[in-house]
Amino acid sequence: MAKKYQTAPLKIWEKAKQLRQEYYDNFKNAHEKGAIRWAGGAWAFDAVPYGLGDDVYPLTGEPYGASTAWNSDFSLRCLEAAEKAGYARDLCSYMRNYWGSILLNKFTFGGEFPKPDFMWQAHICCSHAKWYQVAKELEGGKIPYFCVDVAVGPYDTMDENKVQYIVNQLLDGIDWMEKVTGRTYNDNKLIEAVKNETIAMSTWAEICNLNKNIPAPLDEKSMYSLYVFGVLMKSSKKVVNLYKDLKLEMEERVKNQIAAVGNEQCRIMTDTQPPWAFLDIFRYMEKFGCVSVGSLYTFGLTGMWEVKEDGSWGPKTTPMTKGISMRNREEALRVLVEWNLAKPEWQHFYDPALKSEMMIKIAKEWKLNGVILHYNRGCEGLSLGIAENRLALMKAGYPVMTFEGNMGDEREFDKARTMARFDAFMETLNMKKLED
Repeated sequence: MAKKYQTAPLKIWEKAKQLRQEYYDNFKNAHEKGAIRWAGGAWAFDAVPYGLGDDVYPLTGEPYGASTAWNSDFSLRCLEAAEKAGYARDLCSYMRNYWGSILLNKFTFGGEFPKPDFMWQAHICCSHAKWYQVAKELEGGKIPYFCVDVAVGPYDTMDENKVQYIVNQLLDGIDWMEKVTGRTYNDNKLIEAVKNETIAMSTWAEICNLNKNIPAPLDEKSMYSLYVFGVLMKSSKKVVNLYKDLKLEMEERVKNQIAAVGNEQCRIMTDTQPPWAFLDIFRYMEKFGCVSVGSLYTFGLTGMWEVKEDGSWGPKTTPMTKGISMRNREEALRVLVEWNLAKPEWQHFYDPALKSEMMIKIAKEWKLNGVILHYNRGCEGLSLGIAENRLALMKAGYPVMTFEGNMGDEREFDKARTMARFDAFMETLNMKKLED
């Protein structure tokens, strides 16, 4: 069947690949250059360690666990090592991949597992604090570890006491970092990092917002390789520059009607992390002319959003655009805390209705035909309330397909069964396979 729209590969692809490789190489080789490395979660306040200098390199655990899951043979070895050590199979599969990597002393990106100089974490999911407590023990028990409690309730209940509670923890964390690294903290570097984070996350939301266009200029499978920088090093100027370049490319694709899927005739969104070892399911969707335009996960893990004056969901206005000043350490930390408490993916830890509301907004504004939900056994946090989300989406008039799996443990994903469910779902949407 002839394509309805033009297609073209992303021009930015090679730059993104190089930046991702540089990220892992910097962490692996940090000590050879006299640099510092820290490990923590993708939701840790990663702007804060930037105050220690330009040669401080992070390894965020969830993206590392996902990369390990994609390497299915190595992932199986990691998972089995964690299970042999006594860790239950129903725990977060990213966490088990990470622990197994330490136990095997093998780094997914080559060589031995690099030991961090300190661990810096934020706790909202039930696994977060324990993840690095165990990692510390597996590394010999001597790595300094600091965890920030951010579970203060949804954004619409935020007040001065809640903000200050987290700011005070970050102030303590900076004093602790100076003590454990022997470095003097630079507030100007912190301020610059906070600015970078807000710009990067707002720009990613602008990129996702362009997928409201028909045809969608970007598909979700490609998004997975691009959103990840916002959970690797979102406070880096390099990520700001990458996302600005990507936004310009997306605008060009919209202007010229360049599609992610040339035969686009069906638009869906997914939910939570995919089964990383089986991303070819997205290419199977394309045989029906079906494009996944994204998800609350890809939009809200890295992007920041707000309800605009016209009621639409759009990129969150940065503090700098609002004229908010950051003249010192505490002002910068306050901006950082208030910004992060508004994360879309933090809200539904408290009430699935908050997630349903955001998902229905996406379904309406991105002009979706249906929704696919992953009952993901590998993530306790982001899988909270998915059954309730399904009911809310159906009540709002959207057909919903569910499938069971695990983002990081391929043993819990039945590919043939999922493909059969997808065939049946396409039939309910009156979509026929356009190619074999």
